[in-house]
This record gives sequence, structure tokens and C-alpha cells, in this order.
Amino acid sequence: MALPFFVLALFVLFGLGSDHGSASSAHAANSEEVQITYGTVLKLMHERTKFRLHSHDVPYGSGSGQQSVTSFPNVEDSNSYWIVRPQPGTSAKQGDTIKSGTIIRLQHMKTRKWLHSHLHASPISGNLEVSCFGSESESDTGDYWRLLIEGSGKTWKQDQRVRLQHVDTSGYLHSHDKKYTRIAGGQQEVCGIRDKRADNVWLAAEGVYLPVTESK
Repeated sequence: MALPFFVLALFVLFGLGSDHGSASSAHAANSEEVQITYGTVLKLMHERTKFRLHSHDVPYGSGSGQQSVTSFPNVEDSNSYWIVRPQPGTSAKQGDTIKSGTIIRLQHMKTRKWLHSHLHASPISGNLEVSCFGSESESDTGDYWRLLIEGSGKTWKQDQRVRLQHVDTSGYLHSHDKKYTRIAGGQQEVCGIRDKRADNVWLAAEGVYLPVTESK
């Protein structure tokens, strides 16, 4: 993992925000069939290129001017961690499993902004721009992504291939081998694209996976 487990666990224990309380326990997961629950901190790996979904406090120079999102080749980078959050106003809580078709949000762990999309054009390919937006107290429907599991699985697990479809624009979270050359040199563009393609499949990779909450 990119951070020692103890350090990353502290992020989970003290940095998840007040939406659903703090985690009382967490465990590192490397094996198959591990359930992904709300509150999990993870990296999303682009299946085709093996780059990780990434953001940092650098704005786009065009389009929305919001915080940029790329995919990053270095597995050890700490700016590639995301916290899995539910849609506001639901009864979902930390430790709940996530079914295919559920609307989720992804919060960038370091900057606390939300994975976001809209109709601005992406810088390289001119598709739908994907950015990071908002704060702990600011989130809107542009942060909503529908989890779609590929294959027969019903709940999200670490070894499953998934797509994330943006609710407002219907664009799938997408990356490709088109790379930035200057500010984010060597990093791939991340964008939204309305076609279902092989390049919009992702897998949960490194992270701290919270245990499933037992039903009472």
C-alpha cells in the first residue's frame, strides 16, 4: 500500500468527516471477495492502463477552472485515495455494502472535494470534463455517480470490474493513454464519455476497507 497501514488508518479514524461518525475499526484488504462499504478509503485503478484515479490542488486552465482530475502511474502517490460516501438524504451509513445501481459519491481524501462532472469540455479530448468540486458542506448532484457492476455480482467487491456513470450527464468515468505534457506531465486525462467502452472500466485497488456493519 502507498501509506503504512497505521498512518492511513488514522486518516480513516479522524478524517472521514461528520456525515456518518468515525470508524471504530478498519482493516487492510488485499484478497479477493472483500466487500466495499461506505467509509472505505481506496484507489480506483483504470483496468486498461493500470493508472490510478488521481486529483491534486491544481485547477484546470480551461473549462470550469475547478480542481483537476487525472489518472496517475505511480502506485505510491497519496493523492489517489478516495473515500466512498453515500448519496445525501438516504439511510445508508458507514459499513453498509453497496449494490449495483446505487448512487454514490467519491470524496478526495486530501482536498476533501468531490469527484464531479458537468458539460464543460475536457482539456485534451474535448469530452465531458471531470473535476473535483465543493467541500465537506458543499455537494450537489454533479457529484453523483451510479455504480454499475460488470458481470453477475450484486454488491461491490474488491475484485469486481465496475463502471461509474455520472447521473447528470450520463457520461461514464473514462481514461485513456492521452497524457498531459506540462502541469500534469505524464498523467492521463480523465473525462466522461457517454459510450460504454472498454476504457471506462475500473477496479478497487489499494486501500483501507472497512468491515461490513452487522445487522441487528
